[in-house]
Amino acid sequence: MTDATDPTAGDGYFTEENSAEVVIARNRDCRDERLKTVMDSAVRHLHAFVKEVEPSNAEWMRVIEFLTATGHITSDWRQEWILLSDILGVSMLVDAIDNRKPRGATETTVLGPFHVSNAPHYENGQDICLDGKGEKLLVTGRVVDTDGRPIAGATLDVWQANDEGFYDVQQQGVQPDFNLRGIFTSGPDGAFWFRSVKPRFYPIPADGPVGQLLGALGRHPYRPAHIHFIVGAPGFEEVTTHLFTPDCPYLHTDAVFGVKADLIADFQTIDDAARAAELGFPNPFTAVDWTFVLARSEETPDDAGQGDRNA
Repeated sequence: MTDATDPTAGDGYFTEENSAEVVIARNRDCRDERLKTVMDSAVRHLHAFVKEVEPSNAEWMRVIEFLTATGHITSDWRQEWILLSDILGVSMLVDAIDNRKPRGATETTVLGPFHVSNAPHYENGQDICLDGKGEKLLVTGRVVDTDGRPIAGATLDVWQANDEGFYDVQQQGVQPDFNLRGIFTSGPDGAFWFRSVKPRFYPIPADGPVGQLLGALGRHPYRPAHIHFIVGAPGFEEVTTHLFTPDCPYLHTDAVFGVKADLIADFQTIDDAARAAELGFPNPFTAVDWTFVLARSEETPDDAGQGDRNA
């Protein structure tokens, strides 16, 4: 006869004291070891959370309703679950754990919900701003390895919000398709350059349950101004990252915790009439220069952490 007081038997009676152990024991026949490890830990932490907070039935039902609403608003073009993960800092934590890099390699940050996989390929120097709105920006830089050697043929997938703080996929029929998107390739010296507009801050979608939660927590929905990059080359670890402007008022309070100190770039005002004329820009204009450092696929993370990677 099974000992009903022994939770390890999997048939113990559920009590407040042994709740997690009883649930975990019932999972003992799981054949997927990774799934079992994940679920055992999830149960322990969830039960510990409930015991610490001691929610009422009514409060727990509000949690269920919130999660239900999050699922209902999620669609092919809107991922409210990712948004929830983002504003809780979980997306950035998973990204940090899954993308530990050798010292000196460019740091990663979240992909975000507005990447489009089939952006047009451009020659270096072309302009990705198709609607002509915004403060003109010259972006230059290089792609190198952790020893500083140039990487030729690296691809740089670039996208950003427009001057009003919206991505093209948020304003279909208003913005041109693929506005402020493009894929570039580094030259023999690892160099790349293109024309764009200076990015602006913008709110994450805040009209759903996640936005309501932010409001209830007294938090704003804004992301600081940035440009997205996915940079990769054969034989190297791909990096998904941002370049942030240093003057944005939301730099220290990013709604999704995506800012890293090493990703804040130096956006400079350039007063050079001749250069502006060459670029087709009014004078003065804004410019940013950045070096992306890729780790080779066989390189391992540096236990000492990442150092400064850009001048």
